[in-house]
Formats: sequence, structure tokens, C-alpha cells
Amino acid sequence: MRKILPPLLLLILMPVAAFADQQRPSAEQVLAAAKSAAVQQHKNIFLIFGASWCKPCHEMEAFMEDAKIRPILAKYFVIADLNVEEEQGKHPELNSPGGEKLVEDFGGKERGVPFIVFLDEQGQQLINSNRPPKGKDKGGNVGYPAAPEEIDWFMQMLRKTLPSLTESDAHTIETWLRKASR
Repeated sequence: MRKILPPLLLLILMPVAAFADQQRPSAEQVLAAAKSAAVQQHKNIFLIFGASWCKPCHEMEAFMEDAKIRPILAKYFVIADLNVEEEQGKHPELNSPGGEKLVEDFGGKERGVPFIVFLDEQGQQLINSNRPPKGKDKGGNVGYPAAPEEIDWFMQMLRKTLPSLTESDAHTIETWLRKASR
């Protein structure tokens, strides 16, 4: 009986694992849903590439879910997120299918996570979290904006993307980030 049980369990669990994998939406599906919602709501898209093992990704989630920040972001953006680089956390099954190709298309290949892209409602890139270089060949991915210069770039990203961003909303976001970075 002991020799039969492990293979039997494996046979039972394999279809469950395959079903779970099929349920993970592809990057294309996530982006299509975000574009559809953005068109209907006349908003831009805040696309975040992250990973379950990534501490700065969790900090980004905490920022975006904060009771003061969430309503501001929801006013201006449809938010979408994709998992990439999950093999570093030894869980490649958590990757969003097609996410690696999409992050590459938006200029985030080998830039780390979180990688942020702001898109218009049609899905065209407006700006990403790659800060322009200062005396170097290439700038760095800001990711979760924690350092003063990263917060400065994130605020520039918001202002460039959202001409309608009120000073009050910008101040709330910037103040939150600067307090959290201490």
C-alpha cells in the first residue's frame, strides 16, 4: 500500500497543478483587460512588474494599498500587475505567461523589479521607471521609490503622465513616500 500511495497522489495532484497553471492569466490578457477598463474609464494604466519574493515589490504594494494613496491612484489609473523573475524565488510557476517578453518590450529586461510602466488608455508606453542616466551609459530602474532621487523621478513620471494631477494629490503622494523612506 505504501508503494502505491505516492504515485497515486501524484496522479491526483498533477491535474490540479495543471488546472491552476491554466488559470493564471497571461500578460496579454492582463494588458487587454487593463486597456479595456482604461478606455471605458478614460484613465491611464499603471503597470507593475513584480515578484513574490521581492521586498521592494511588497513595499510598492503597501504604498499602493495605503488608505491615503489608493483613492488618488484609482482616480487617475487602471492598475495592472504581472509577475516576472519568479525563478529567483524558486517559483517559476508564479510567472505571468508572456510577462518576460512584455517587460522586455517596455525596456525593463534585466532592470530588476518592481519595474513600473505608465501607459495611455490604448496601451502605448508614456514613461517607465528607468531614470535617465546622469554621467553613465544608462540610468537605473527606480523600482519602488525609496531614495530621494528615486522619489524625484517617480514624481516626474506622474507629472509627465498626468497633466491633470492636482498639487494636493501630488503632495500627498510625495509626502507619503518621503516619510516612508526615513
